[in-house]
Parts: sequence; C-alpha cells; structure tokens
Amino acid sequence: MKRRATLLQRLHIDGPLLILLLMLGATGLFVLYSAGGRNLDLLFKQASSFGLGLVAMAVVAQLEPRFMARWVPLGYVVGVALLVVVDVMGHNAMGATRWINIPGVIRFQPSEFMKLLMPMMMAWYLSKRSLPPNFKHSLISLSLVVVPFVLILDQPDLGTAMLVLASGGFVLFVGGLQWRWLIGAVSAAVPLAVAMWFFVLHDYQKRRVLTFLDPEMDPLGAGWNIIQSKAAIGSGGVFGKGWLLGTQSHLDFLPESHTDFIIAVLGEEFGMVGVCLLLVLYLLLIGRGLTITVQAQTLFGKLLAGGVTMTFFVYVFVNIGMVSGLLPVVGVPLPFISYGGTSVVTLLTGFGVLMSIHTHRKWIAQV
Repeated sequence: MKRRATLLQRLHIDGPLLILLLMLGATGLFVLYSAGGRNLDLLFKQASSFGLGLVAMAVVAQLEPRFMARWVPLGYVVGVALLVVVDVMGHNAMGATRWINIPGVIRFQPSEFMKLLMPMMMAWYLSKRSLPPNFKHSLISLSLVVVPFVLILDQPDLGTAMLVLASGGFVLFVGGLQWRWLIGAVSAAVPLAVAMWFFVLHDYQKRRVLTFLDPEMDPLGAGWNIIQSKAAIGSGGVFGKGWLLGTQSHLDFLPESHTDFIIAVLGEEFGMVGVCLLLVLYLLLIGRGLTITVQAQTLFGKLLAGGVTMTFFVYVFVNIGMVSGLLPVVGVPLPFISYGGTSVVTLLTGFGVLMSIHTHRKWIAQV
C-alpha cells in the first residue's frame, strides 16, 4: 500500500532539519537577548532576519536540483561581479570595505552569498566531468575558488575568504580528489602561508596570529579578546551563573559579545552543560546533512550536499576554536547564534538547498 505524503513532504521540507534549525534559532535569540544587553531592537532585527531566512529556505526547497544547476554559473558570475563592485565602491566600516549600501533600501555583504554559491559552482562543474577529477579539472576548479578568495581577502576579510576556500575544497574532496594532490596541497600550504605573512596579511591580521600564539604578550591590546573570552567561559563552571547574570559581557569586559564571541556569553551563563547541549544540536544538524549527502541520487546533489554540510561544520569549528584560544581570531560568526542578518539568511538558504536535494529524490532519480 502506497503511503500518503505528509504536509511537510508535499512542501519539500525536511522535518528533522526544520526542527533542529528552529531549536538553534530559538537558542540564538535567547542568548542574544542577554549578550546584546537586553536590546529588544537587536533581538527583533535578528528575529526578522531568521524569519526571512526561513522564507528563503522554503522557497529554495521547492526548486528541483536540476533547475538550480541550470542557473548556478550565472549566480557565480553575479556573485563575483558584486565582489568587484564592493572593491570599487563598497561601503567602508571599521576599516573594512565589505558591504554594498543602497541608502534607504538595503545594506548587504556579497561575500556571505559566495559561501553558498562557491560549493554550488564547484558541484556544477565537477558533476559534468568524470571523477575523480584529473589534474586539468582540478586546476580549473581551484581557479574558480581562487578568484572570489582573492577578492574577499582584499576587503579585507580573512575569515570569510577562508570559509569560501574551504567550501570549494570540500566539494573537491567529496568528488574524490586524489590523495597525492591533497598531500601536495597541504605541503604547499607552508610556503604559501609564509608568502601571505609577508605580502598579503595586514598588520592587524598578523597581530591576531601572534596573539593566538601568545595572548599574554599584549593583554590589554590584541590579547584582550581571547583572555576575556576564556575567563568568561571558565567562570561559568559546569552549570553557569544563570541567564542575564554574566559579568564579563554585561560589564563590557568581553568585546563583540553579541557577534563573534557570543559563545563565551553562553558558556558563562549556562556553563559546560549549556555549551555541550549546543554542540549536540550542531552535531545532529551536521549528521542529518551527511545523511542527505549519502542518500542523494545525483552526482550534483551529492557533491553539493557534502560541500554545504562540511562548510557548516567549518563555521562551527572555527568560531569555537578561536573563542577558546585554539585558533587565531578571524571574525567568523557562530551559526544561528551570533547576530548577523546576511549570515542567517545565507545559512538557512543553504539548508533549503539540502532540503531540495533530499525531498526531490523521487523526481530526480532518473536525471
């Protein structure tokens, strides 16, 4: 007997993904209210962005993967063009030019969209070639990644540039990149890092690396964020001080408490238990993404789902790593918890792509 499709299945919405995303969104708003100093305006803006992201997710989930694949090259070209526009006439804030500002209409960060467009473009290109990719196709794939990477690095935005690089690299990895080339790329990373240190990185980025190696060398300057962040997390203990009772953020010891360093607020107020519960939600979400990757019935869908899922993992890993002092500070927000409209909308759109890949399986089985 044929089973009737549920309402969510007819709407091409994956139930487990939706539940996990709503739980993360609610957690983010809950923590943001405290981290933002009980600023309701900040809370409403984030809630509006999350709502807009859910709409974008639902709309993208209706699109068949083969339809999206048809428009990926155009989207990639538009994304690169917007990055060029940012470089030429972008809006400058706090010493960085990362935004396009249309007064009275919208202000957005094109590099955020490239986090999604990059794996889509790589999946589109590799799905039309035999796998594992040969040297020529691997070189072309890398060139597709390098162009937006360089443009974003020039803004300067090292964190986003590295995420874009990782999103493209993960698709290549899922596509079966040969191990000898992978080992060669890792080996080349050392001289490349040296070259970036002398010719690419700005002074403030170098200070971040040095601070990562020894935060105590400048405790009242570059090392302040890391020291206060670790102090906040450590002071929370096992169960935390309680919601709205954190001292590091509310007494302004912790900079950027509602954006990049928001997990330090969560650690101080809800302790190790709160952080572990958040990590469980992230692991469940990543696990669901990997399940969708395995079950995908087309090469494009498999490559794209794997790339999107692993990029999300890097988001979480890098943010928690830098806040806890295990990685240099690169300005990567914590997904669905940190304040940031463009980031939330982009992330939810990416999960809309995962839902599309999963729920359209019956229709695309013969594609």
